[in-house]
Amino acid sequence: MKRRLLFIFSILSLIGQNSFSQTTDFSQASNYLDALFAHDKYMGTVYLSSEGNPVYSYSVGYADRDTGQKLETSTKFNIGSISKMFTSVLIFKSLEEGKIKLDQALSDFYPEIPNAEKITIDQLLNHRSGIANFTDSPLYLTYFTTPKTEAELIQIISSGGSVFEPDSKAEYSNSNYILLTFILEKVNGKDFETLLEEKITKPLGLSNTRVFDEINPSEDEARSYEFRGGWILSPETDPSIPLGAGALQSNVEDLAKFIESLFAGKLISEESLQKMTEMKDGFGRGIFSFPYFEKRAFGHNGGIDGFQSLLGYFPDEKLTIVTLSNGMNWNANEVTLALLNTYFGKEVEIPSFETYDLDPAEIDQYLGVYTSEQIPLQFTFTKKNDALVVQATGQPEITLEPTAEHTFEFQQVGAVFIFNPEEKSLTFKQGGGTFQYKKQ
Repeated sequence: MKRRLLFIFSILSLIGQNSFSQTTDFSQASNYLDALFAHDKYMGTVYLSSEGNPVYSYSVGYADRDTGQKLETSTKFNIGSISKMFTSVLIFKSLEEGKIKLDQALSDFYPEIPNAEKITIDQLLNHRSGIANFTDSPLYLTYFTTPKTEAELIQIISSGGSVFEPDSKAEYSNSNYILLTFILEKVNGKDFETLLEEKITKPLGLSNTRVFDEINPSEDEARSYEFRGGWILSPETDPSIPLGAGALQSNVEDLAKFIESLFAGKLISEESLQKMTEMKDGFGRGIFSFPYFEKRAFGHNGGIDGFQSLLGYFPDEKLTIVTLSNGMNWNANEVTLALLNTYFGKEVEIPSFETYDLDPAEIDQYLGVYTSEQIPLQFTFTKKNDALVVQATGQPEITLEPTAEHTFEFQQVGAVFIFNPEEKSLTFKQGGGTFQYKKQ
């Protein structure tokens, strides 16, 4: 949807909700988020705290578009894989209580899993098990909204097999944390939600964090949306499937308190925290590390249905950042950078959102299959509803937006496609890389 910038800034007071007295230092971030919302790029709530004290919180968009209910700082979102941090903490608490060992074999619990005798609890924690990621299977989309039992999930994971020899490398797999959830329940004799409440949320007073169920906006819960020419309500994953890999719901304040308590030693010992944050091949134990210039944070991101989330903590600066989105039609990393740039006094550029008027007939010249000698990723371009659609190898179709002559973008992941019809070639840019393609 096109809007003039003058109109955008005339309605800022209607679409932004700021929870703290704002200074000019944060006006850049607020203007940036308002502009994203006005161009149907983003809905969500962001939060920054320093030394445990909130310094900035802002919300744009709706918890429920049908009723016009707006997002607030208190609104709860489904947080996806940030849940893995909570599961990892529960594993380390069980380790400290002598109920489990890091070198304990998976075969002690689930011998039917391929290579179970070679796989340890530790390898499940840092994604070195080799167990295939069950959510990558096309079959996942046929059942993710219906309940599954433990036996059914174990069978699904077992049938997915192994993709590499245990401990030979690291590769992200939700299957690891489904297994860790069930192991926690076995060694503690309690279900995951009870363990979460007894060992984390109740001691810390996290009253807005729990295993999600059917979304209810009247209880200050956000629905999630996907953008397909307009915001479309997302289907809801049944919580019995993601479990400790991604079935939690929370809000920005609870998540900030959780990670600050973790690094303050209020949840697990210093020794356990060091193990949790120890990085190998880019993976910690239920946690990641990500840089911001010379600074470094620990945390996790998440995505489930139309929700996208990020939780990070910079130990040296004692800075916490939380971003929770229920509608993302933009590159999530750009939102994070805008917040951090504002906090650290760097300039934030508001995108122009310029589009290019394209005659649908011009799309025909770009259609076909393109391959590259640089990377084994093939692109197939088709025309649907007078728009250019791309499908990469093993990935779903994506509708591209024309931004200049022969140029198309998918801004959610920062992907740019530049065609040269005369030479039947394509230049693909993403993440600082540039790759050359030829039409087959």
